[in-house]
Amino acid sequence: MESTGSVGEAPGGTRVLVVGGGIAGLGAAQRLCGHSAFPHLRVLEATARAGGRIRSERCFGGVVEVGAHWIHGPSRGNPVFQLAAEYGLLGEKELSEENQLVETGGHVGLPSVSYANSGASVSLQLVAEMATLFYGLIDQTREFLHAAETPVPSVGEYLKKEIGQHVAGWTEDEETRKLKLAVLNSFFNLECCVSGTHSMDLVALAPFGEYTVLPGLDCTFSKGYQGLTNCMMAALPEDTVVFEKPVKTIHWNGSFQEAAFPGETFPVSVECEDGDRFPAHHVIVTVPLGFLKEHLDTFFDPPLPAEKAEAIRKIGFGTNNKIFLEFEEPFWEPDCQLIQLVWEDTSPLEDAAPELQDAWFRKLIGFVVLPAFASVHVLCGFIAGLESEFMETLSDEEVLLCLTQVLQRVTAPDPVCGGSHTSHVLLHDARGSAVGMEGGRPPPQSVGPAGAAVQAEALAGPSLLCSTRVGGDFSLA
Repeated sequence: MESTGSVGEAPGGTRVLVVGGGIAGLGAAQRLCGHSAFPHLRVLEATARAGGRIRSERCFGGVVEVGAHWIHGPSRGNPVFQLAAEYGLLGEKELSEENQLVETGGHVGLPSVSYANSGASVSLQLVAEMATLFYGLIDQTREFLHAAETPVPSVGEYLKKEIGQHVAGWTEDEETRKLKLAVLNSFFNLECCVSGTHSMDLVALAPFGEYTVLPGLDCTFSKGYQGLTNCMMAALPEDTVVFEKPVKTIHWNGSFQEAAFPGETFPVSVECEDGDRFPAHHVIVTVPLGFLKEHLDTFFDPPLPAEKAEAIRKIGFGTNNKIFLEFEEPFWEPDCQLIQLVWEDTSPLEDAAPELQDAWFRKLIGFVVLPAFASVHVLCGFIAGLESEFMETLSDEEVLLCLTQVLQRVTAPDPVCGGSHTSHVLLHDARGSAVGMEGGRPPPQSVGPAGAAVQAEALAGPSLLCSTRVGGDFSLA
């Protein structure tokens, strides 16, 4: 951000401010700090830490990702992968040519096991059949990117229309047909997490193909994603980042003078919440979209051009949550990677809307099995949308009790969870998950606190950590 008028050579050198110390802000600072044209560079970060929505924490005897989890498409075209490789943060397998060439189509892998709410295991052959159908249709939705018009407004409507035509040709018995639809509904829930939306009906069909799918088998950081931003921080000159310096207003397109810089005039002056002001010739704004939405009317003076303000207002912003469950002994097989949950009375072709307090857990896609930490065994669940926001209003004890009952139910007749649970609660404001763009149906009324999340570290029995997802995949909702 700079003045629309021309700015001559600054007497003391060009001053650049970066607002926000997440990976975008650190990346911008890293790119500029080695450039002789920008001798004066500062990053203003509102909190006491860098990294933003990349946040790794020591829990359950190891490292868990409270925020960003995977490198999606880890290959040469991925700048995150390139940085991680440069800093030596990835293993031999992740760096191998074979891993980089795997074509996933941007789709999540098949589950290792699939449990129905009746306690029966779902045939993995049936799950694979429905995955082929679902992901094939998802691939078709990307083909409308440059189309003059689309058959329906949203991705969800397109998927349901096509699935309805396939269902008409199914020849199995009624029970099998219902189970197939229930499995498909589970894939819809999964895609809601991937796209960071409450419903795929909110995801616009026309621009859905803008997301670029890169080759490579998704990988993680063995010592935590935050190692990447820590390395980026270490590469910056000392004192480049100013912590606990929340910005109140960016005054731009003006002519500002500061006593500390006699004789100089600056087109931008950044005012912080504590009253401090930082003059600049250029400002790079990297704050989260949720923050921009909440503070749009006061964050820029003068206001942003109408088209930019309108874009910020229209871009959707969904909620995802991670839920970590710790077990003394695993009930899953040693090679299990993903546990799918299927609710047999659900269907993507039915617009059932049960009360959130009675059915929020049905939006849970299942659990990713995390690498074992010594003798500790941890599952990571994912849930998106209004159900995710409703979960944030519950206590950690309520969430743990509910999910324990769910796991007991789906793994019947051999219940897997039990014991007492004592915890302490830490609330944090995480303002965000994934990004979306308006174009589908109008979003329903939101419930629950925006961005607040619950973390709970258990002291005994099955334990729980819930966190608002603070990273995210791209979506167009």
